[in-house]
Amino acid sequence: MLQSSSDLYQSRKKGKSMDTSFIKGIVPPIVTPFTKDEKLDEVSFRNQIDWMIEGGITGLLVFGSNGEFYMLEEDEMETILGIALDQVKKRVPVYMGIGAIRTSKCVRLAKMAEKLGVQGISILQPMFLKPTEAELKNHLVTIAESVPNTPVLLYNNPGRTGYAMSQNLVSWMAHNIPNVVGMKDSSGDLTQTEEFVRRNADVDFKVFCGKDTLIYAGLCVGCVGAVTSTSNFAPALIWSIYEKYVSGDLEGSKKAQFALNPLRLQMDSSSFPVATKDYANLVGRQVGDSMLPNMASPESQMKIFTQLLQDEGLLPR
Repeated sequence: MLQSSSDLYQSRKKGKSMDTSFIKGIVPPIVTPFTKDEKLDEVSFRNQIDWMIEGGITGLLVFGSNGEFYMLEEDEMETILGIALDQVKKRVPVYMGIGAIRTSKCVRLAKMAEKLGVQGISILQPMFLKPTEAELKNHLVTIAESVPNTPVLLYNNPGRTGYAMSQNLVSWMAHNIPNVVGMKDSSGDLTQTEEFVRRNADVDFKVFCGKDTLIYAGLCVGCVGAVTSTSNFAPALIWSIYEKYVSGDLEGSKKAQFALNPLRLQMDSSSFPVATKDYANLVGRQVGDSMLPNMASPESQMKIFTQLLQDEGLLPR
């Protein structure tokens, strides 16, 4: 069992030279547009990147959950990441999501990302398995230490993996592994998010909110921003939640959050991650469908999506 006493961290080795000032704001897990034969639609992918940057995003996560990383082979990921970096042209930081089960594969992906020039990587706990605390710790440490000069964000997503990263494990990683500098918390439990912030504030650990309905609340408890799937179809709205908050317009930020919530909550009526692409296609983004076995939402659901988008003035004129 990992110790929780703050005395454990007096021997912390975290370096002071790693710049983490860029880890903030709105970072969407970009969808990966596919053609009908399940190949990358490069034109749509490049257009989606530009459109979201123009909408105000401050970073880009390639191969987040909404990027369908679990469907892609390593060579496909290398090609797609290279295209993303080429299109972004350092306008915003690019992060790569790593969510493979096998530790050695995660290490290969991390080294590939570092070689291509990402600004950070995000590590999801292995899905399907339910590792012990010691096994999960070894998995995360092994990956992080394979790319010591690259900032690493942990990605806590119990809803998709079936278990959570514990507070003790995250705090140990934050205080003992030099390049583990932050995390995305998608637990949807604001107390958990708040505790990840509180327990690691002494090492300037950056916490992103991973639940789109809690962006405003996350900022209120110390999150530096949010990783938001809804930025794939409403980047300006999501950006306004963050921008208004940091500028001191708390009421405006909350109002923007409340405008977003009905859109996000309705997404749960479709299978994951179908709704993100459905919404994006409805606003004219042409990102294609998700890979099989996922299929687009039924017409009845699409009508609801359309009405919600219309209510918020997000449909193209």
